[in-house]
Amino acid sequence: MASVKLGSKPDAFKRQGQAWFCTTGLPSDVTVEVGDMSFHLHKFPLLSKSAFLERSIEENSDQEECIIKLNDIPGGAKSFELVARFCYGVKIELSPANVVYLRCASEHLEMTEEVAEENLIAQSEMFLNQVVLRNWKDSLTALETCDDLLPHAEDLQIVKRCIESLASKATTDPNLFGWPIREHGMMQSPGGSVLWNGISTGARPRNFNSDWWYGDASSLSFPMYKRLISTMESRGIRPEIIAGSLTYYAKKYLPGLNRRHSHSMGTVAPTATLSEVEQKNLLEEIDRLLPVHKGVASTKVLLGLLRTAMILKASPTCISNLEKRIGMQLDQATLEDLLLPNFSTHNGNSVQCGANGGESPCLDDVMASPSLAPITSVAKLIDGYLAEIAPDINLKPPKFQALASAIPEYARPLDDGLYRAIDIYLKAHSWLSEAEREQLCRLLDCQKLSLEACTHAAQNERLPLRVVVQVLFFEQLQLRTSIAGCLLVSDNLEGSRPLRSGIATSGEVGGWVSAVRENQVLKVGMDNMRMRLAELEKECSSMRQEIEKLGGRAGKGSGGGWASLVVPRRLGLKVRSQMCRAQEGSVSEQQRNMSAKLDKLQAKVSKQKKQLAADA
Repeated sequence: MASVKLGSKPDAFKRQGQAWFCTTGLPSDVTVEVGDMSFHLHKFPLLSKSAFLERSIEENSDQEECIIKLNDIPGGAKSFELVARFCYGVKIELSPANVVYLRCASEHLEMTEEVAEENLIAQSEMFLNQVVLRNWKDSLTALETCDDLLPHAEDLQIVKRCIESLASKATTDPNLFGWPIREHGMMQSPGGSVLWNGISTGARPRNFNSDWWYGDASSLSFPMYKRLISTMESRGIRPEIIAGSLTYYAKKYLPGLNRRHSHSMGTVAPTATLSEVEQKNLLEEIDRLLPVHKGVASTKVLLGLLRTAMILKASPTCISNLEKRIGMQLDQATLEDLLLPNFSTHNGNSVQCGANGGESPCLDDVMASPSLAPITSVAKLIDGYLAEIAPDINLKPPKFQALASAIPEYARPLDDGLYRAIDIYLKAHSWLSEAEREQLCRLLDCQKLSLEACTHAAQNERLPLRVVVQVLFFEQLQLRTSIAGCLLVSDNLEGSRPLRSGIATSGEVGGWVSAVRENQVLKVGMDNMRMRLAELEKECSSMRQEIEKLGGRAGKGSGGGWASLVVPRRLGLKVRSQMCRAQEGSVSEQQRNMSAKLDKLQAKVSKQKKQLAADA
């Protein structure tokens, strides 16, 4: 830290309790009171430097004891002590830590060049301009002292000059102009190594990143820091640098950001203990300062800010803004990041993140992307999130549906993840009515379920009967398509087989004959399976019609005769439903056997195709 010494006389000031005395051998003839502190001084040194003190002494000349009260002097007793020493010519050290105090106090006391040459205003102004404002650390120290000297430091443009100095240095590439290397006296040899007393140390100066000033700027009070950030923005600094500095400042003063994401968001130890109200106000201010650009802040940071905002009960506008920012880049998030704590829920996870209180999340930017990769990633993320929060007993079906339907249908190549989430939800909410279950299952597209998911759904007792029938139907279509493709390949191979040379070995002929026979057997088996599935669908359809008829009859009248007719039919329906489930199980087993045979056949065809290629 740079400094300049003023004055040459030895120190003649002594303090006794709340009083200062100047031990020059002459009795004191004036007392200056600054707050609780009193200074017993002499008139001539004071009036020879200060026009204000000269007028005050003249006004009290008719009093027996001259007492001057300076309760409004900037910096209080600390500033006046340095001013008194300067007036007496005692050695004082002008430094970045006290120059603003002396500059404001000298302006208040009118210590101009008209009163005396090389007076305190000129001395402090010269040191401020030629030394302090040319150095990053000194400018920062001077700006920190301005908080205690407002509005005087503001009126003298000291705050503005310090901020301009800091902003110009922060927006300058440190590797080009040496900030902040050169300001600390580090020299380099022509080869680039660091010099110590003119001797090369062999060490290379380190390159500074654009975030080198984050830690220093975070020591400022938020009003000063806010003005610094605004000045940097006006100078055209990149938005991601501004967002990085705001993130650093937030992590330093908001302990909630470091409770969970400290390993991924960097390690910044909180140094200040702000109240919850102060933390909430700070978070809302940081939200307003964050640049509105996609990707300037990481999704992890934004989710951490949202989590803290929910804990601190920030304003709805702040929470909504953070949710919109997250929605712009939700494809970059992970499931762990998305699970925000909500202490009012059973499993401790928030159901508000992304759902926005039951409404659709803001995914306009993600869906506007020309590529399907972002929205597909978001769909996978939301399905995993739904599966995590599904066991929450406080999660109502409308909110679950709102979040699941927020993703467009084209974003999910497969509905396996959504099916898993719905199955977990139905298992945890077993008390749901049949209508509510069917409403939830309408989110599923049975045509987009994999064979594994179809097999599981066909045996899932928690699903409504209509959904199980749809799953079996589309599973049959998938199997039919797969077999048709395999047979098409087999027919093409059979047709291309004689084109090679017209000569075939007995082993090859025998292999193809057996393959054709297996194909014929498989076709017959699949035809039988299709017939049985058709019978099952017909039986289920007749059961549904019978149930509807029974419901209509029961609504027309009530009586013992009707009860005697309804009960046997219901029993018969129960038996039929059991038979239906048994048939479904046997069909599923046959489907698995057919699939295994189909795999073997495909392997055999592939082997024969490789042999043909090798022979060719």
